[in-house]
Amino acid sequence: MKPWPVQDAKARFSELLETCLKQGPQLVTKRGEETAVLVSIAEWRRLKGAPTRTLKELLLTDEGRGDLKMPPRGRHRRRPVPRFD
Repeated sequence: MKPWPVQDAKARFSELLETCLKQGPQLVTKRGEETAVLVSIAEWRRLKGAPTRTLKELLLTDEGRGDLKMPPRGRHRRRPVPRFD
């Protein structure tokens, strides 16, 4: 993805739009910093249509959140916590 300086994006918007439709999202920079991305309407709808869940919904769901690989417990147990009386 070739970055488009904002001046070029403004002056050659039709070309920027065609490139976006043919090659995918296009990055627009302002003073050398990444500022915006131009995406096709199909890509925008796909991104907007993605279901988003709240943290509460994610934590309360019955679905698995991934496989946790737990290493086998070694022979050694934890050291006792020092007590200060």
